[in-house]
Amino acid sequence: MAYDEGLAERIRQYLHTDAGVTEKRMFGGIAFLYQGNMAVGVTGGELMVRVGPDAAHAAIARPGARVFDMTGRPMRGWVVVAGSAVTEDEALGAWIDEGRAFAASLPPK
Repeated sequence: MAYDEGLAERIRQYLHTDAGVTEKRMFGGIAFLYQGNMAVGVTGGELMVRVGPDAAHAAIARPGARVFDMTGRPMRGWVVVAGSAVTEDEALGAWIDEGRAFAASLPPK
């Protein structure tokens, strides 16, 4: 499955000054890792965000968000956000910041 390169580019631009961020193809899309831990990514036209198990319930209550489930087994602590919910830079930035903050809380890989 192809991913939305425009959304990926917006993420790159947002994170471009952060030396701790790398990119990796994952989940049929592209992932952005912070110190080796996935923070956010793009699959299809949607944003994947690793928010952590403690923040997942609140995250799925936000507009356009749902549990990340690609295989029939929901991934604990992850959400998928509809592309239509991150058309504004402020909304996208808030999700990126949340994903990066959770990744930063983990030991570097």
